[in-house]
Amino acid sequence: MKILAIDTTETACSAALLDGDETLEHFKLTPRRHTEYLLPMLDALLAEAQTSLTEVDGLGFAKGPGSFTGVRIASAAIQGIAVAVDLPIAPVSSLLALAQGAARRYQADHALVALDARMQEVYWAACEQDCNGLMQLPGEEVVCRPDDIPIPASGGWHGIGSGWGQYGKILQSRLDGALQKIHPDEQIHAQDVARLAKQVLLAGQGVSVEHALPVYLRHPVAENPSQSS
Repeated sequence: MKILAIDTTETACSAALLDGDETLEHFKLTPRRHTEYLLPMLDALLAEAQTSLTEVDGLGFAKGPGSFTGVRIASAAIQGIAVAVDLPIAPVSSLLALAQGAARRYQADHALVALDARMQEVYWAACEQDCNGLMQLPGEEVVCRPDDIPIPASGGWHGIGSGWGQYGKILQSRLDGALQKIHPDEQIHAQDVARLAKQVLLAGQGVSVEHALPVYLRHPVAENPSQSS
């Protein structure tokens, strides 16, 4: 099964092709330049893989939460591709994809994901790894102030994401010893989106174009161009 996946949630732009257990990914930090890089990146990825969109079985994208501009770009791009080749789409939580990257890179089986949501808030989720090595969301994703985050019952968690860079002291104080390690500079990678998307598509839970929508967690507000992705 070949899965093509993309992410433009924050400052990074990435595209990946998952073919069986093999993954090819193109990744670049591109603050506020996603629209410039994404489509050429996809073309280069498919050329390197010596494949075409007609050979792909499904699509995945990081649906948010995250930068309002970033998640809209990913949604629009994946909708355009799906219309062209009539493929099922797996919308994947950006927070879950970031946690999946922590499992891949740091062998984290428990991740507290915090993305900077601006306005003195974070997008927050507690993610746990299942028996297949895939991160799951036992609870809900929320947007809240750093000093209002839900406190996990156990310890040994990895803190992941830009919210830890912006509000690390507050979050650590709130969690009081539940943390094992913090990775504030970690970015979402499309290869992790692809692995989670494959699970969705194999379960027959892919969606059609009109349902491949961004998830904001709160109503979009005007973004400062210097802060948006």
